Amino acid sequence: MNIAVIGTGYVGLVTGTCFAETGVNVVCVDIDKKKVAMLRNGEVPIYEPGLDALLERNLDKNRISFTTSLQKAIKDCDAVFIAVGTPPDEDGSADLKYVLGVAREIGQHMEDYKVIITKSTVPVGTSYKVKAAVEEELVQRGVRIPFDVASNPEFLKEGSAVDDFLKPDRIVVGIESKRAEKVMRRLYKPFLMNGHPLLFMDIFSSEMTKYAANSMLATKISFMNDIANLCELVGANVDLVRKGIGSDSRIGNKFIYPGTGYGGSCFPKDVQALVRTADEYGHSLEVLKAVEAVNYRQKTTLVEKIKKHFGNDLKGKHFGLWGLAFKPKTDDMREAPSLVIIEELKALGATIRAYDPVAMHEAERILGDSIEYAKDEYDVAIDADALIVVTEWSEFRMPNFRILEKLMNERTIFDGRNIYDPEEIEEIGFNYYSIGRAAVTAQETAKI
Repeated sequence: MNIAVIGTGYVGLVTGTCFAETGVNVVCVDIDKKKVAMLRNGEVPIYEPGLDALLERNLDKNRISFTTSLQKAIKDCDAVFIAVGTPPDEDGSADLKYVLGVAREIGQHMEDYKVIITKSTVPVGTSYKVKAAVEEELVQRGVRIPFDVASNPEFLKEGSAVDDFLKPDRIVVGIESKRAEKVMRRLYKPFLMNGHPLLFMDIFSSEMTKYAANSMLATKISFMNDIANLCELVGANVDLVRKGIGSDSRIGNKFIYPGTGYGGSCFPKDVQALVRTADEYGHSLEVLKAVEAVNYRQKTTLVEKIKKHFGNDLKGKHFGLWGLAFKPKTDDMREAPSLVIIEELKALGATIRAYDPVAMHEAERILGDSIEYAKDEYDVAIDADALIVVTEWSEFRMPNFRILEKLMNERTIFDGRNIYDPEEIEEIGFNYYSIGRAAVTAQETAKI
């Protein structure tokens, strides 16, 4: 089976490479010549565990190739996946210019039946806009070529995307014809043989499923962060509360860990887009509006704790920051809490030195010379008045506190991910502030 994947960003590259791994012949398209050249050489421009090895193996087996020509890519394919970006407009709605631009180009060059599949996260009704764009181009050409549109949203988690694609919880496909269903069943046959559920539904429902799923997960995160903040006020321990509610099978223990708020390329954008879609239909999604508000506030929580400890004027204060990516196992800093924390601390006069195991180049691209960049996690601590934990990378979980004590000006930690035990931190004599738990004040007699 032959497919084309238009767009080699996070979704497109993972999709194309993983389909190639199942034996499908894949041609990936991108307008960036430099990027295409890199990919042809097996160089992966994003950090995603396991993706580079998978790409190299399928390049060696000639199951995946890269081109800048959409016309060549779709010539002999059975299905075309549109996986280009849908950046938010100023009002938060998804910008479909790239998706519809690809649709028009497909209509300009297709010569026989194809299923045109929207893989990008798009608002409800987008697949029919894709259909209209293709039909307009066919009319302009004066030809009648049959085709179908379909919706096949991705449910990938950055940091485990390869495993998520190859071992999915479910595969959602929105279709409008039996012919399209037959093509999609054939494409996903290897997954069906492994017992992964393939859910066919109408296109509107498929498109809504993606937004509803991400919005539900974002809701759980904001709910737990709100509860964590209340726990601090009433004297409860959010870790114990989390275990208490997570043991309920109706709730479960996923996405109920408090922290500094969600970020990344999906949750913020998708929640905003769903809210805007509802507004367009005269319906106000009050719950999701609250989710957005709570998440924005949560990104400033550590800054508020820092101000309470040091005062509002942070001139002359120097902070070490652990973690820049919005989550571990990725270099993605889109909507990352670290960006808000850095901006607010700098506005208060502080200086910052930061370290992240994989996101340093991305940070330099975004932040330039506005902060200092450390060579490792301990370099961050030199002359720091406090250490701020923003991303829960594994290498931050068990540091040598004796080394930190010697390097830092003050033994103070602000932990935005609750990766340390307050009792243990109290024993070694650090001031310790976390999320949803009582603060720990350093004792002069404490020993490391």
